[in-house]
This record gives sequence, C-alpha cells and structure tokens, in this order.
Amino acid sequence: MSLVSIFKQRDYNLKNEVLSGLTVALALVPEAVAFALIAGVSPLVGLYAAFTIGLITSIFGGRPGMISGATGAIAVVAVALVAEHGVEYLFAAVVLMGLIQVSVGLLKLGKLIRLVPHSVMFGFVNGLAIIIFMSQLDQFKIAGEGGVMEWMTGSSLYTMLGLVALTIVIIVGLPKLTKAVPASLVAILTIAAIVIGLGIDTKTVGDIASIEGGFPAFHFPLVPLNWETLMIILPYSAIMAGVGLVESLLTMNLIDEITETRGHGNKECVAQGAANIVTGFFGGMGGCAMIGQSLINISAGARQRISGVVAATALLMFILFGSSLIEQVPMAALVGLMIMVSVGTFEWASLKIFGKMPVADALVMIVVAGVTVFLHNLALAVLIGVVISALVFAWENAKRIRARKHIDEQGIKHYEIYGPLFFASITAFNEKFDPLNDPAEVIVDFKESRVVDHSAIEALNKLTERYQKVGKKLHLKHLSPDCQQLLGNAGELIEVNIIEDPSYRVATNALA
Repeated sequence: MSLVSIFKQRDYNLKNEVLSGLTVALALVPEAVAFALIAGVSPLVGLYAAFTIGLITSIFGGRPGMISGATGAIAVVAVALVAEHGVEYLFAAVVLMGLIQVSVGLLKLGKLIRLVPHSVMFGFVNGLAIIIFMSQLDQFKIAGEGGVMEWMTGSSLYTMLGLVALTIVIIVGLPKLTKAVPASLVAILTIAAIVIGLGIDTKTVGDIASIEGGFPAFHFPLVPLNWETLMIILPYSAIMAGVGLVESLLTMNLIDEITETRGHGNKECVAQGAANIVTGFFGGMGGCAMIGQSLINISAGARQRISGVVAATALLMFILFGSSLIEQVPMAALVGLMIMVSVGTFEWASLKIFGKMPVADALVMIVVAGVTVFLHNLALAVLIGVVISALVFAWENAKRIRARKHIDEQGIKHYEIYGPLFFASITAFNEKFDPLNDPAEVIVDFKESRVVDHSAIEALNKLTERYQKVGKKLHLKHLSPDCQQLLGNAGELIEVNIIEDPSYRVATNALA
C-alpha cells in the first residue's frame, strides 16, 4: 500500500476524506498533549506519536478510516516506567512493544479477538464512553492558589458551558440542514471565530501546553543494551502491546459494525507494531487505535485511508507551522465535540435489551464497564469479561451432558451420550454409570457427544478401570476422528476398546 495507490482509489468522497482528516487533527492536539502529560513526558512526545502512528497505520493498517495515535491506555502503563527510569527507557519499551505486536500479527493471532463475546463489547464501549465524558470534566477546572486545580465559577464557568452547549447544538443541528461539510469541523471553526472575534476570555489549547516543535528526528534510545535493560522494559512492553492490540482490535470491530465492512485483524496488528517501532525511534510515546477519534472520522463521512493520512499530515503541519493558530482554538469546542463522541460511543441499545439478556451476560457487561471506568485498564476489563463468559459457558455446557440407557437383545447395555465430555462435565458423566449392576458387556455411544480434553480422557480411563475391577467389558462407539486422535495421543495413559463402525459418518468439527 502506497500513497499513490491510496489516492487512486475510486470509491471515496475526497472532500469528506480531507475535511474529516482536518477535524480529527484538531481533536488530536489536546488529547495527545493530555496523554503525554499523564505519562510524565513532554507534550511533543505525545504529538510525535500521534503523527507517526497515525500516518503508518492509515497507510498499512487493516481498517481504513480508523485513527490511531497516542492513547490514555498506553500512557497509564508508561507513567510508572518514566517515573522510575526516565523517558529513554520508554522509547526502548515502545520499540519492543512494536516488535511484540508485529510477532502477534505474523503468527496470525489477531483472530483471537473472535473470542470476545458481544456482552464484553457492550461493556467495553459503554465504559469507554463514560471515560471519554468524565475526562472532559477536567477542562472545567483552572489552576488556583499553589497550582491546585479548582472548579470554574462565575462568568468563566458560564462562558465555558455556553460555548460547549453551542458546539453541541451545531454538531446536532447542522446535519439536518446540510451534510456538505462535517458538522464537527464547522462547530470548531465557528466557536473559534466567535471567541477570537469577540475577544472572549476562555480556556484554549495554548493554556494546556505549547505544541510548537520541529520535524521528529531519528533518535536511538539512550539505554544500556544488556539483559538488565531488557528485564526492566519487557513487562511494560508486554502490557502495552496487549493493551494496544486489544483496544485496536475492539475499535476495528466497532468500526466494522458501523460501516458494515470487514477489517483485517492480523494486518492491523503488524501495522500497529511497525508504527510503534518507528515512533520509538523518533521520540514518540507509543499508542494504538483511538476509538473517539475513529468515531469522529467515521461520523464525518470518511471511509478510506486518505482521512487518516490527512489527519497525521495536518497534525505535523500544526506542530511545524500552525502552532500559534491552533493554540487559540477554544477548549470548549473540543469538549463539546468529545461529549458528542461519548454519546455516540455509548451503546444505548444495550439498555433496551438489558432486562432481556441472560443474567450472566448482563453481569459481564456491568463488570467490564466498571473495570474500564474505575481502573482505566481496557485489556484487564476485556480479559475479565472473557474469563467470566468462558466460565459461564463451561458451566452451562457441563449441565447438558445426558445419557440414554437401554439393553439390547444380546444383553448388552448401551449408554447413548449427549453433550460434550470435558473437565466441567466429567462428574455428571461418571454419575450416570453403574458398574456393579450393569451386565457383563457395556457400550458407550458417542454419536452425539465429543471427547474434548485430557480431563475427559482421564474420565474414560477411570471408567474403564471401574468396569475392569468387577470383571466387565467397556466399549466406546462412534468416536469422531479428532476424538480418536486425542485418545491415540494419550498413548499408554488410557486403555479402552473402540468399536469401529464404517457405515457411520463421524461427527465433524462443525458440530463442536
């Protein structure tokens, strides 16, 4: 994928792509600065990361229209490393983070995102929406005596609220009149014109930090190249890599649903990793996909890679040439924009079906949203949600194992098993057999069951031993090829009699 091939694409609206990219670039500035300050590094470290990661993933990523850059999820992990060892170790950790992510993509592990249930997705996006909204409240604070942040009062508060409200009105109302230009961009420019034209005293981007800087230069991390350094950065790199990939792949899934198209998870993993390797060598703090900026981009009409390239390029232009202008943009306009992003991010449909979904799914959604909001750890929230869902699934399937019993005309007793035999169902499975009172020969029919794991193999071994102790024979019938292979791999650990039935077409993986 190259810049030339990007602009040769036919199925896009160039105006929408460019204007969406400019809107995203304006919204990226305060977020990149804020995340850099959270991580304890210079604002330019966050801005450089937003530029390099945004550009590379836009060109090579697996999801056109998705925006990547410096994120709070990475900043929260990085802050401890910076505080203890300094920013150079962060750059080294970001490079290693990228190598891990590239490896995940090359090993095609991105497909593991399929294991994330819909209830986890609901909890993830709802928690993220709440975080986006709550993070805007900090803009209603100003530095008081001793540098302590205090809530705005009086005219400054009313001015801020009025400008935020006007921004929201423009974003909501303009699309009803025209969709020729992105409403969010019009809102930002309108509020900026009002504030600058009337000389209104309100908080601006420049009040947060200066964004003036030069072109990012190649910079090899100044850390000792030894085992000790690796052991210091590896835990942070692994966590950042995991957090980054989880957030990126979940954001990709969300954009897939909105646009009714499909991204490429493994390609995105490689692109994210390559972007982080580059940003680590060019003084960036690392990052991943940004759900808020991606939704701004998609809602403004962008569907191709051009918007991401424009956003990254415009951000660099702001740093090099337009810092004095961008620093005059009122924070109220960006706060109003991000509030609307949080409203759009929240899955309101989840509230309508809350009482109709299974209790376990509702619990998962609440837990994931809670962990996301209170711990700000998206990867941990998703992991907890997946683990809970997996345990519930295992428990429900463990209760489904059944056995139909009958004795044929030869006096052989048949146990027809229904449901999967695995670690959670072996207790119920064992309770269905009666070796003492059964006839001399018993057949266990697995036509509608499967032997899933080693616990199941051990259960069959113990069952065989129970019948052998009372001098009776046990046979297994209708085992699918994968089940037979599983038993074969167990070798001498298990000794069972398998009855072959050539006329029976064994179960396929599709029945799993």
